[in-house]
Order: sequence, then structure tokens, then C-alpha cells
Amino acid sequence: MNKIIFPKSLKKGDKIAIISPAGSVESSQLEKGIEKIKSKGFEPVLGEHLYTKYANGYNYAGTEQERLKDMNWALNDSEISAVWASRGGYGCQHLIQELNLKNFTRNPKWYIGYSDNTVIQSYLLKKGFASIHGQTVKTSSFGVTEESYDLIFDVLKGKPLKYSLSSHQFNKKGNVEGQLVGGNLALIYALLGTKYSFDFKDKILFIEDIGENFYALDRMIMSLELAGVFNKISGLIIGGMTNMGDEKENKQYEESFDEFAYKLIADRISKYSFPTVFGFPNGHIKDNRPLIIGGNVRLEVKIKTKIEFLV
Repeated sequence: MNKIIFPKSLKKGDKIAIISPAGSVESSQLEKGIEKIKSKGFEPVLGEHLYTKYANGYNYAGTEQERLKDMNWALNDSEISAVWASRGGYGCQHLIQELNLKNFTRNPKWYIGYSDNTVIQSYLLKKGFASIHGQTVKTSSFGVTEESYDLIFDVLKGKPLKYSLSSHQFNKKGNVEGQLVGGNLALIYALLGTKYSFDFKDKILFIEDIGENFYALDRMIMSLELAGVFNKISGLIIGGMTNMGDEKENKQYEESFDEFAYKLIADRISKYSFPTVFGFPNGHIKDNRPLIIGGNVRLEVKIKTKIEFLV
């Protein structure tokens, strides 16, 4: 396994850049998150185009060049100690061909986000840098759990992550240690076949998603199958699957872990024996607990499941 670089821990007073690399946001949606960052002793620094709006088939937070300017500023400014995405949505794919890591490589910093930010996290991992797959700043306005944010601040301060989960009927028992890759399934799928795709060999893959028709979920899982992903990975963690299918027909539409989505995935991977965990609290759900993309994980799936990030 290539040596992955973990950014140094933050200390009180350090500056955290907040940028919008994809969809647009209203200032009112970030107020609570910005206050949370301040309450933890850090200084939020707002990107120039954080609240910019640009409509072009989607409500982006600025043109591609405006969003790219903020991203490259946040990644490379020596005064910034971490970069926190305001939200996901769509648009990160526009940026990755022109990302600049010149100063970032000398002074690596944590990048925090999920959903569309999976694209940026895959890019960073390709370059050898770990990142935090967890709440965006905007989700603080959605009534999410305090723990989901507190655990991000723990990572920023250098505390290792450790989780214990109850069993799930679709789990597959086993022990494995490996590097964690993945994030939002739709973006993992979108990057397949590109030079920006995750390297899956001997990795533990994490997937989560929201708002997909069941046939679309099946198509993405089938694409991973046809691309040989399930032959390569050493373990699988499935997080939130919510707002799936038709809202009027699916009684579990609002549930964090949709049972039919889980059964569909379990059926598709039934021929594989790698340890598998269903029901991990990460994704487009209120209890979205952070994972470290690029982190080395010890996964124990027994009656109870243990997921421990090794420093």
C-alpha cells in the first residue's frame, strides 16, 4: 500500500476555509455550521464565491472558473488549515482537471465533505492524501446529530475514529484490514473508467446514496460488478440508502437504511465472501458519522461489528 499522507492536527485559532465547489447555497443555510466552527475555537474564512449563483441547467455556486478559483485558493493558501465544503449537489467533476496542489503538497490540509465531494476526495487520494467523508457545513441546518459534527472535530484534533455497530441480517462475517475508499455511489459510478476513479485492489469500499430509483441503484451496482470491482475489494461497508424509489409507493422512503435497497445490494454481491457491513451511519442521513477516505481500517464483522481507523 502506498504511504498515505494525513494532514496535521488543527489547534485553536486555526483557519478553516468554507467553499462551494458544486451547488449554490443561501447564507442562512450556513449560519449554524459557521457558528459551530467558531464555537470549537476555529476561525471560518469564507471563499470569495461561497454564495455566488450561476444557473446553467443547474444552480451552481458560480461558473466553473469561479468555483475553481475558490477551490485552488483554499487548498493552497498557507494560512488555511482545513477546507470544508458548504454542500454537495453537482459540479465537482468540472474542477478536477484543473486542480492545483502545488502548495497543498507542502502543507496538506483536511478536506471535509460528502456527496458530490466524493470526486474531490478520489482526486486527493490519487495524489496520496487522506480526507474526511462527513457532514458539509449546510447540513448543520437540517437537524442532524451533534455527534456527526463532534466526531469531525475529533479527527481535526488528531483523535482516531472507532465505531461499534449492532449486527445486520445481510452482514457477512470476517476480519480484514485495508485502506478505505469510496463515498457516494453515483460518483464512484461516474468516475469508473476514468483516471480519477478509485483504485479498488485490496481496498475496503464504502458506498452510500440518496434519491435513486431502484433500477438505477441496480444499474450502478451492476456496473461495479462488470468493472470487476467486487473481485478486487477486500471488504464492503454500506451506509445510508434513503429517499429511494417512488415516494408514494415506498413506505421506507424517509428511512436512513432502505430495506429493499439493501436486499438488492445483498443479492448482487451474494457470490462474494468478503466481510460486509450494512447499516453504517454515514451518508445523506441525520446521523452522518465521518469516515476517513484513505485511512487504514480494521474491520471485524462478528455478532457485533467493529470498525477502527489505525493511526
